[in-house]
Amino acid sequence: MSVDAVSLAHLAAAVPLAIWIYLLLARGGFFRVSHASAVPAVRHGSRRIIAVIPARNEADGIGKAVSSLLEQALAPPIQVIVVDDGSTDGTAEVARRAAEAAGAAERLSVLRGTPPAPGWTGKLWAMSQGVAAAAGRNPDFFLLTDADIEYVSGEIAALAEKAETEHLDLVSLMVRLSTATFAERCLIPAFVFFFLKLYPPSWIASPRSSVAGAAGGCMLIRPAALERAGGLTTIRGHIIDDCALARAVKSSGGRIWLGMARQTRSLRVYGSFAEIGAMISRTAFNQLRHSYLLLAATLFGLLATYLAPPLLLLTRDPEMMALGAAAWLLMFACYLPMVRFYRVSSVYALLLPAVALFYAVATVHSAFQYAAGRGGRWKGRAQDVRSAGEPGT
Repeated sequence: MSVDAVSLAHLAAAVPLAIWIYLLLARGGFFRVSHASAVPAVRHGSRRIIAVIPARNEADGIGKAVSSLLEQALAPPIQVIVVDDGSTDGTAEVARRAAEAAGAAERLSVLRGTPPAPGWTGKLWAMSQGVAAAAGRNPDFFLLTDADIEYVSGEIAALAEKAETEHLDLVSLMVRLSTATFAERCLIPAFVFFFLKLYPPSWIASPRSSVAGAAGGCMLIRPAALERAGGLTTIRGHIIDDCALARAVKSSGGRIWLGMARQTRSLRVYGSFAEIGAMISRTAFNQLRHSYLLLAATLFGLLATYLAPPLLLLTRDPEMMALGAAAWLLMFACYLPMVRFYRVSSVYALLLPAVALFYAVATVHSAFQYAAGRGGRWKGRAQDVRSAGEPGT
């Protein structure tokens, strides 16, 4: 190999290290999980909060979700609207029994949802019905939440306090996801890590940044801000509805915030790698705006950022091996706070290159699913389907 070729190879080998230096120093400190997890103690004030839960075949978790909401210490007490989106497993009855057991049956309303209108995703159509019903009660906040979220005591009051004291229009929590299974311990901390890398919380909160993101499991929003953003109609066809709503609120002049929940958690358990792969595949190609060019760029970026560092250790070139080791060390340092946040072994932080490869395969699968007319499949619905005459890019 010529001197020029060797120099070029060394320059290419330095790219992963440069990427990780950038991520550590100039990506909004997205990996500092503890800095994004604090909500204030509740001091004063009363807010009328109505929770809206779109639910489709959620009998396994909705009882705990409803109970945890109705047991929140708020003045006046929180009200809950469950929109039963065509469930066949008794979701509505489980929700009612939970409210009765909590001694708060009068604060739960169960609406029978209608089939999605043209152009709407199922979840957003159900959510819109709940919001319409809640709006007539003049709440200070809507809590848009999922049917598998179990809240710890005081969480909603603390979020409302943060919104009031910091004059925020939308506050959202990335709830703690399950790491009960081996597949989850391998993949779920990385899921949150990748999300925060795309949407650094400090950039989300900054009015000077255009970055906007939210976590759909828990979004507290002012009705006036939702109306100013154009309502849910504006995002009716989005399957990544949480980030779409955050963009709409921020672009209309609203202030937003995203944090990490330490105890409030999702009850949904993914028992296998295949289940998590399906979850990733549901939205990955939509995130890339259905662009095959962006897909190729993403795969190249994953290769350069995550796979190249360990591969460089196999070159037997001392300089290239040193560059790869340094990049992998920075990768480990960047990912370790998330692994510790999820209380799993630090060994999992070393597996990020393999995890990134898994996510790359799931993203490619997402593109194939979209091309086959099965994109965004969830609860028996394909929600990310190419319109007639829509070109591929």
